[in-house]
Amino acid sequence: MTAAVLGRPSGWPPGMVTGILAGLGAGAFWGTAFLAPLLTPGFSSIDLTVGRFLACGLLSVLLLAWAGLRGEAHLPTWRQAGAALWLSLLGYTGYYLLLVLAIQAAGAALPVLIIGTIPIWIMLLGKPQGLRWRALVPGLLLTLAGLALMMRVTAHGGGEAGGGANLWLGIFYAVLAMASWTAFGLLNARWLSRHPEVNSTVWANWLGVAAGLGALGIWAVAGTEVDTLVQRPGFGMFLIVCAVTGIGSAWIASVLWNMASRRLSPSLAGQLIVSETVFGLIYTFAWSAQWPAALQWTACVLFVLGILASIKAHR
Repeated sequence: MTAAVLGRPSGWPPGMVTGILAGLGAGAFWGTAFLAPLLTPGFSSIDLTVGRFLACGLLSVLLLAWAGLRGEAHLPTWRQAGAALWLSLLGYTGYYLLLVLAIQAAGAALPVLIIGTIPIWIMLLGKPQGLRWRALVPGLLLTLAGLALMMRVTAHGGGEAGGGANLWLGIFYAVLAMASWTAFGLLNARWLSRHPEVNSTVWANWLGVAAGLGALGIWAVAGTEVDTLVQRPGFGMFLIVCAVTGIGSAWIASVLWNMASRRLSPSLAGQLIVSETVFGLIYTFAWSAQWPAALQWTACVLFVLGILASIKAHR
């Protein structure tokens, strides 16, 4: 039976198409987080982060409990639980907390641009041994060009920036956040490859529970009191946004990203992360009923071409 009959284009490695679609799906769900601040203007980034991961953790607990009632409990060993806690700190709560601290210290523009280089670092650090560096060059250059254009748009957008010591402190936090998620992307892929007995959904549940616990810790230190949150206008929308982003951009995206990480090399999976920016811009412009600027259109086209070039290189 041919690969085309099986639903895989001829000449493509097994699982690659599924992995690419899963990675793009993760980007589509991650992109919904761009809308959260627009829908809840009276709530802080920390409160949104806590609410998002609490919703993710609650869903994960319910799914694990449901599996237990059906006699299909998938409980981690102590070592697996420790890995879930550590990786959730790197890629979930710790990463977002560092990003929030960076934005508070230096404004939004510079930290977001620093975070935007994550796909580049994962592509460089996750290159398969058998792939030549020159094969990655087209995708890297296209992605860098897209980031450069987004940088220019952000700079002209007048994003707030801190000054003096706050600026450098914000840069420090942003670099830590970038390193944190880069490490998560690489280590999560390695963990999944070494534990094929744990499927992507179960691993997402374990990470979700760990992220929920981390969110409780963040709330205890820096979150807003519940009574204060309830009294704010738009609290109902805040709950809806937390639930939607917790289920979609946290849990579902985690399942899809785990599927992509299992089927693709880190360098190709890393390239697909830029789809988050593309989808985020699409959602934002659709919500605000505005057309993107020419530079933003061009950046999105470059990102898409970079993804296509990377796919071609990894085939």
